[in-house]
Amino acid sequence: MALPPSTRYTPPTGQGDSRPKSTPAASSFRSVDVAKTLSTLSTVTTPGREFEFTGADFDRIRKLLYEHAGIALSPAKQDMVYSRLARRLRVCGDKTFTQYLQRLERDHGEWETFINSLTTNLTSFFRESHHFDILAAQLKQIREKRQIKIWCCAASTGEEPYSLAITACEAFSSLGPPVQIIASDIDTAVLAYGEQGRYRRDRVERMQPAYLGRYFTHNAEDDSYSVRAELRRLITFRRINLLSPTWAVQGPFDAIFCRNVMIYFDKPTQRAVLKRFAPLLRADGRLYAGHSESFLHASDLLRSLGRTVYVRLDSPLR
Repeated sequence: MALPPSTRYTPPTGQGDSRPKSTPAASSFRSVDVAKTLSTLSTVTTPGREFEFTGADFDRIRKLLYEHAGIALSPAKQDMVYSRLARRLRVCGDKTFTQYLQRLERDHGEWETFINSLTTNLTSFFRESHHFDILAAQLKQIREKRQIKIWCCAASTGEEPYSLAITACEAFSSLGPPVQIIASDIDTAVLAYGEQGRYRRDRVERMQPAYLGRYFTHNAEDDSYSVRAELRRLITFRRINLLSPTWAVQGPFDAIFCRNVMIYFDKPTQRAVLKRFAPLLRADGRLYAGHSESFLHASDLLRSLGRTVYVRLDSPLR
């Protein structure tokens, strides 16, 4: 990394070798110079930005997000953090990120918006479709007359839990299958959107036309589609932070969908969450993970069935 001109060492002019000698005084000078440089760099802001945003501010935000949501934010996400939180500074009237972070300390109501602003909610109907085929086969194999329980841990704007509900309806050839779906997320804004169950055409147009006609109604005034009431009755939306000491759910679950969430957690956090998932699964229950997630580091808790589907160690499934 090139240092700012004001902090570079400039050799003295004159004849002979002008490089600094390896004397105690020179070493001391270099140590002070480096410390001064690091201090300067930690407060450098990008020119043209509306708000002052220091390296110390970013480090503090990363620490807060990890402590409260378990998300290990990459150092490369500094621009993303600035753009998302700058909106909150405008709304709150804060002039710097330091002021905004001080606000978080005294305004607990802002915490929820802070977390909502920094969480990513990328989703679609029947994303990673092979999991829904596996779930359909699983549901058809259940012969007991009981309520089947599914937990969708990252419901986002609702596409995944509604995909689960459609899969259940298709498996039982009924709009009222014996299935209860808990749809949770840490972001209250996306949960409210999902609970409403109304989507633009571009959000549903890749779905099978038969599903769209069977489980949605068309709203001509804005060309949107609403989930049918029968489907919505199968789902309970609920805010749950996976890092909270208690979860507002009660097992055992036939299926837990926790897909594309663990990629934001470091290994110790992943293990802590998986350790709590395992006892919530039925003996033949399944944990569905995202396509890029692997839990081999938790092989003492869960066993892989392949295709990012996991079961308890004592599961009879092979």
